[in-house]
Amino acid sequence: MGAAYFYHLTRDPLERTLPVLLEKALAAGWACEVRGRTAAAMDRLDAQLWLWPEEGFLPHGRAGGTEDARQPVLLTAGEAASNGAVCVMAVEGAEVAPGEVAALERVCILFDGGDPAAVQVARGQWARLVEAGCAAQYWSQEGGRWEKRAERGG
Repeated sequence: MGAAYFYHLTRDPLERTLPVLLEKALAAGWACEVRGRTAAAMDRLDAQLWLWPEEGFLPHGRAGGTEDARQPVLLTAGEAASNGAVCVMAVEGAEVAPGEVAALERVCILFDGGDPAAVQVARGQWARLVEAGCAAQYWSQEGGRWEKRAERGG
């Protein structure tokens, strides 16, 4: 059974945090879905991932291509992921259902701590997932490093 990890971005932006988390997930052997709400946000992340790290490349693709099933990381904006993802990284307030959390290895919900609306959405997601019995952890980088600040369920 998986767990939902909430990442409250207060120091590093999404474009810097997401690739680090994706590298860790890929090192664990997990196929990943990056789930957003808009194609524009996925376009921006797609461009950023082509530049990460500076000398390299983080393998990924956009959903809707002929090679989706072979992508280790698939960026989606409403499309169903077809790469066998066992890890979902939700951005821009994209929803993740409790049943998904239970079926996946990990769900990461990344939200901008400088955006009050994003914080509200994340709080609502936390409440719904914990109420449904999902294990959840809340991580913050306010002190400069990632620290687990809360844990529920599981």
